[in-house]
Amino acid sequence: MNKNNHLALITGATSGIGLATAQLFAEQGIALILCGRRQDRLNELQKELSEKTRVHVLNFDVRDREEVFEKIATLPEAFSSIDILINNAGNAHGLDPIQTGNVDDWDAMMDINVKGLLYVSKAILPGMLEREKGHIVNIGSTAGKEVYPKGNVYCASKHAVDAITTGMRLDLNGKGIKVSGINPGLVQTEFSEVRFKGDKERADKVYQNYTPLYPEDIAEIIWFAVSRPAHVNIADLTVMCLDQASSTIVNKK
Repeated sequence: MNKNNHLALITGATSGIGLATAQLFAEQGIALILCGRRQDRLNELQKELSEKTRVHVLNFDVRDREEVFEKIATLPEAFSSIDILINNAGNAHGLDPIQTGNVDDWDAMMDINVKGLLYVSKAILPGMLEREKGHIVNIGSTAGKEVYPKGNVYCASKHAVDAITTGMRLDLNGKGIKVSGINPGLVQTEFSEVRFKGDKERADKVYQNYTPLYPEDIAEIIWFAVSRPAHVNIADLTVMCLDQASSTIVNKK
């Protein structure tokens, strides 16, 4: 791939996997559109990465359909030809049995993980179709491959991502657009702190007594996927740390 001619849009770019991916892509000279809800972090990231590549930032919430389309429509000409889309924004909210689940948590997970991914993809796809060139990478989860106790709606949202990824690949076949699903297991990010509503002590315990994956591990896999030759598409990839065998089986020492 000719790195100098590529432009990637990354959602959820201010932390975790999105941040690590932005940093790695910048090292590779990929121009970036970084999207997130925290303007201060976006500004810091733009300042940091502009020393390595061209960077534009967009502050929006993927749940807000009108805002997604409005903000993407404001992109200047120099940042309009997006050929790599990393649908990374996503969250888990709560870990409760279905009978006691919080409806607001359900809405948040479906709105961010499923509808947000669809809104951003819908906004970007017309340009890819016009140019007959592009790569969409949807960040799923092992929770999209299996269901675990109290994971109910979160697992449902990630199963939806898995289905959408397959559906995209089928519908876009022959259009010159690659579609990849990257499905990580346990990755040490802000994920558990968000899930447990800021309870850092509880969140930290999720990653104790074994070595989890780190955001940089997933960023390297994403880079591998997008840097393959034109005829190669990494369609579906699941990755776990050595100590994880499934969502519920983790070798803690």
